[in-house]
Amino acid sequence: MTVLDTTLDARTPGYLEARNATLDRLDRLEAAIEEARAGGGERAVTRHHARGKLLPRERVEMLLDQDSPFLELSPVSGWGTEFPVGSGVVTGIGVVESAECMIIATDPTVEGTAVNPYAVEKIRRAARIASANRLPLVNLVESSADTPAGGSPPGGGIARDLSRLSTRRVPTVCVVFGPTNGDTAYLPALSDYTVMVRGHAKTRTNGSKLSAAADQIAEDERDALRLARQCVRRLNWRKCGPPPRAFPPVEPKYDAEDLLALAGLTADSREVLARLLDGSEFDEFKPALGTTVLAGWGELHGYPVGVLVSSGSPQTPADTQKAVHFIQLANATDTSLLLIQRDDRGALGSGAVDALAHSTVPLIALDTGRTGDPRFAFRWPAEGPRAGGDDDGVIDPRDTRTVLGLCLSAAHSAAVEGAGHVGVFRPGKVDQ
Repeated sequence: MTVLDTTLDARTPGYLEARNATLDRLDRLEAAIEEARAGGGERAVTRHHARGKLLPRERVEMLLDQDSPFLELSPVSGWGTEFPVGSGVVTGIGVVESAECMIIATDPTVEGTAVNPYAVEKIRRAARIASANRLPLVNLVESSADTPAGGSPPGGGIARDLSRLSTRRVPTVCVVFGPTNGDTAYLPALSDYTVMVRGHAKTRTNGSKLSAAADQIAEDERDALRLARQCVRRLNWRKCGPPPRAFPPVEPKYDAEDLLALAGLTADSREVLARLLDGSEFDEFKPALGTTVLAGWGELHGYPVGVLVSSGSPQTPADTQKAVHFIQLANATDTSLLLIQRDDRGALGSGAVDALAHSTVPLIALDTGRTGDPRFAFRWPAEGPRAGGDDDGVIDPRDTRTVLGLCLSAAHSAAVEGAGHVGVFRPGKVDQ
């Protein structure tokens, strides 16, 4: 392995300005996250607690193993739209009885969740992530009392996505805490195991009750979460992918604080990798071929990873040749891919995009949207709010290594298998 060197520090031109700009954007992001955590507002939350009921994040916390992390996805979906920030749904990955699970928790204090297109997309995205990464899905469901029972939200398909989990033998557990309306009523109806809270749980869609017989009846919400943990425990779930190559992993040699500045600087992409990869070690692939694509091998939290960075100007044929060959090798060696785009003008060429489309190893993307249909896609803070739903959340650059590590661990719940031959690569000639 080659240890990356760095020349970046606070004396670098533009460093402090870029760092401060990123911090300002993070302040705005944190304000939006606090708005999402507030749910339907103080009055609705007080009324909900007065009934002896828990909020969605309280339910998630009680479900998870003690002191285990929770990677929340798209926490501010709907930001900047007519719909509530967070869309009235909490989704994310956490550990339940030592098994990494996808968790969906609807917020009954937020009105209109069942007719919110962002909520529907958030639930569907969570189901697709669970399917692709072989993560048991735990639904914690309750609708707003003010939500109309009739009418399906635009962009439905929740039932179809849940059915795919069943065909891929990914188990689903659903806890029903109260009434469920609209498409969210399909969550208990299509789950493998259903727990209902006595006297509170009801399922209804389009004015008709759904058949969702309870496998177990809980006496209260805490008992329901205990039974859900028991269901997950009895799955005897095991990862199919290989464990980390090294544990504990070696930390990068350079401070993650520098990523605050790098998020806004036009700097060498190796500066970013030096603050993400284990030991800041990176074996560059074909360094003499092409100038706008950086490719190479490293480890992140002990997991082998192939890194592909697109930056600067549009790709040349040589860049495309390098990218396609690298994607082929990642598939041939069953190595997960990390795709980073450092500039809006530096998108991958069509040949590389086609190779990614045929790639089957886990793909995690940073600042690219969903190029290549990644298992996970995140962004660093930009000038304005990003509410388009083309990623899984805006993250603090300093948290990037942790977030990517959690994603790689989740992806290894499934077998890490490459397609073998991806695209067409012939030395000296590139298919455009």
